[in-house]
Amino acid sequence: MKTIVYFADKSVSFAADAPAGFPDEAVVRDFAEITRDKILKILETRNSVCVATPQPDAAFARFAADFAQVEAAGGIVVDGAGRWLMMHRNGRWDLPKGHIEEGESCEVCAAREIAEETGIRAEVVRPLCATWHAYWFPKTARWELKRTHWYELRTDACDSPTPQTEEGIERVEWCTPAQADEYLQTAFPTVRAVARSMRE
Repeated sequence: MKTIVYFADKSVSFAADAPAGFPDEAVVRDFAEITRDKILKILETRNSVCVATPQPDAAFARFAADFAQVEAAGGIVVDGAGRWLMMHRNGRWDLPKGHIEEGESCEVCAAREIAEETGIRAEVVRPLCATWHAYWFPKTARWELKRTHWYELRTDACDSPTPQTEEGIERVEWCTPAQADEYLQTAFPTVRAVARSMRE
């Protein structure tokens, strides 16, 4: 199974072979070159990199070793009218999520973070997917690789959401499917991947 790591709007995929027509200069095949620095160098001029190897899982593990590992959880909350809960932060539409606390399950974390960031309490219905997101974190002065576990959650309440402004959340809205599609056009690729899983 192919693994994709997102660097904001750019990505690196780990697969047995590169897709047809993928530019050769953006393909890494040498196991010794599967490093964070090598990948970042290619991403300076490309939007995506493919690590093509007979052992994609081993290649991903090698790449991941260059990062501090972070676990998080979040989800898409659906109300009784079929609307999705979305929030606007740092100039983009997003979904609520956050770091898993020690001893906390992914499901409990997802519900807790959603309640903290939006004021909406919901119950987990099913798992959707997991995404990988790599970034430089200035507070700890380190590169982090975050795996976020995503869930579908439901609520019957008609409460108005409340944005957690101290986390940079500007507003939270209940969105019709058409509104969600519009908002997703400018969302990060990780968020769009979660939406695809929701609709499958």
